[in-house]
Amino acid sequence: MGLNTEKRGENVTLAVFYTIVFLLSVPANAMALWVFCHPKNGTSVARVYLTHLAMADMCYVLLLPMRVVYHASAGDWILGEVACRLSGFLFYLNLYCSLYFMTCISFDRFLAVVFPIRSLSWRKTAYAKVVCAILWVTVTVSMAPVLFSKQTIASQLDRNNVTVCQQLYLESPSPRALLSTTVAFTVPLVVLSLSYILILFKLRSAKQQTQSPVHLKAKRMVVLTLVNFLVAFLPYHVHRFIYIVRYNQEDLSDVEVTSLTLGNRVTSALTCVNGVIDPLMYFFLTETYQRTLLKLLGRSKSPRADQYTSPGVDLSSAF
Repeated sequence: MGLNTEKRGENVTLAVFYTIVFLLSVPANAMALWVFCHPKNGTSVARVYLTHLAMADMCYVLLLPMRVVYHASAGDWILGEVACRLSGFLFYLNLYCSLYFMTCISFDRFLAVVFPIRSLSWRKTAYAKVVCAILWVTVTVSMAPVLFSKQTIASQLDRNNVTVCQQLYLESPSPRALLSTTVAFTVPLVVLSLSYILILFKLRSAKQQTQSPVHLKAKRMVVLTLVNFLVAFLPYHVHRFIYIVRYNQEDLSDVEVTSLTLGNRVTSALTCVNGVIDPLMYFFLTETYQRTLLKLLGRSKSPRADQYTSPGVDLSSAF
């Protein structure tokens, strides 16, 4: 009875969590897409990446109702095989596209801050669009096998026959999965870390007595991106690595199996927080997004330039 109550509580908690994230993130990312794609707001390299990041986030959070239905059905996947395959494919597609678009934004900010003049010839919107296209194609091809293999299995839960969608929380404990997880996560981890370390060094070395708007804007970007990375992406990949390594060992106890399974659910759920944190980044860093949101809320804000310049530190055309 205790186990049944625990499972029921877990399902209710996750269903409520996904519902809240869905309700917060969908309008916020929809507004971001409207702002970034509106012709009068202009374009820049950063806006190209931000637009694709918002697209990936939107596609991701639109999948959450399927998870709500799953948990509301007490862990029984009632949506069929096709929906299971699509949910798994789109989950990984948008998860890694979001992660890599964040990485692109970080690298672009690194170039703008550390090499403000030399990087002008590299930081062109045409190049950014090509990078985005390559990322979408690469991740799509990498995750395509999910669409062509059976993903639902019959199981027994609390003496009831249920259908389990393996793409929701079950991880493949294979050496190939370990390698792909390590490579997919290490590249953005290294790029993000080095970019922000060098940005902070550049800001500290800037010869200014007071904190200018460009300094504050850059520091906010670093903090918000790192919070997003630490909350949404790091726990999932660390736990996935532990799961794959530990699950192949023979001395695995029932308690550890239960802990690993729960960890999969929790860290997988945390990844969707990305859809809420990114709009916070848009609000604090993008003047057009901020003004649009305040206007919708009935609060006005005096017009202000969307770009700042500062000797030695250039974030012009940043957002």
